[in-house]
Amino acid sequence: MSNRFFELIAIGLPHRTNTTLARIIISRENGGLTDPSRIVSDEHYAKILAQMVKEYQHTRIEPCEAVGVIAAQSIGEPGTQMTMRTFHYAGVAEINVTLGLPRLIEIMDARKEPSTPTMTIFLREGYSTDRDKARQVSWQIEAAPLQEFGDITTDMANMQIVVHINKAVCDKRKISVRDILEIAPKKIRERRHYRDFEFETNESEALLVFIPKDRGSYQNLFQLKEHVRNVIVQGIDDIERVVVRKESGEYILYTEGSNLKDVFAIRGVDTTRTRTNNINEISQVLGVEAARNAIINEALATLSEQGIMVDVRHIMLVADMMCMEGEVKQIGRHGIAGEKESVLSRAAFEVTVNHLLDAAVAHESDILCGVTENVIVGQPIQLGTGDVKLVVKQKV
Repeated sequence: MSNRFFELIAIGLPHRTNTTLARIIISRENGGLTDPSRIVSDEHYAKILAQMVKEYQHTRIEPCEAVGVIAAQSIGEPGTQMTMRTFHYAGVAEINVTLGLPRLIEIMDARKEPSTPTMTIFLREGYSTDRDKARQVSWQIEAAPLQEFGDITTDMANMQIVVHINKAVCDKRKISVRDILEIAPKKIRERRHYRDFEFETNESEALLVFIPKDRGSYQNLFQLKEHVRNVIVQGIDDIERVVVRKESGEYILYTEGSNLKDVFAIRGVDTTRTRTNNINEISQVLGVEAARNAIINEALATLSEQGIMVDVRHIMLVADMMCMEGEVKQIGRHGIAGEKESVLSRAAFEVTVNHLLDAAVAHESDILCGVTENVIVGQPIQLGTGDVKLVVKQKV
């Protein structure tokens, strides 16, 4: 058995392939203790290895292959068949998410904020099968304004806003009256940046009174009321809605809005499976490798949702180019295409005159090693047969 493993390693196949084959062989050997027909003979093992090597060699690209051009056409041509619509997400009527061509453009442009940010939050064991616990986690995540916790009235005579907090609602949502009395004024000042008010609290009667500093202005009173109504006192500010659904025997939370860092801090959230469609946020919280994987997964999911199958290696090449410098860069002129060393290549992409003028002022030179610049000057590109240089030895 050990000789087979050494032989497998010596061939030089990818590590994952070796591991998978070794796991299958071991399971067959264990099964052979009761059923000898399951044991893989040396002859069959040699045939398996030969077929694996053949398949592996077939998947490898030829030297000097124009992989960038092939990847571009493999993604671009199917992209012309994609729709422009926004669909409902996973059957949840309350949550929309951008799909199709607009979503693919968002991914390739490395947008700082997607048009419809959303998260899929998985729960840990003990929370994922208990609906009440799943609902409690959703309350800690979903942004809840002060108006959901009681009655807000405007006292025009005394020029003040009076909030009567409903203790029953607080008990149901697992938050104390004291917390609301502390959080509301603090968040109006810090998150909503409005400071022209004073407040009084009465915890025993669950009362919170807001008084504008300028008592002679009704405009200030109504402005203060809007801040009081909409200040978030429970949950995460960026997440507007949470929908709880049961799928495959466990409860999963779908959100409208995204805040990966704060969601990870919520007790009961499974941080190993929770994901967001905001790639820039993934890069900031989890690093560039996680962002690369997110680009691949999001692009493949967007294409496959439309019934378009693209080989994952084309997507992987694009993701590697976007993330190779330690941060997520877009494909366009503010990213990869605009930072090429070749002057002619940059000029051929966008704003031709500006690139040529800047290059002339800076005394730049172009060594003509890429595809675009060689096509422009009318000479063979340095790919495929054009990369091979023949030297003739003359007879003396």
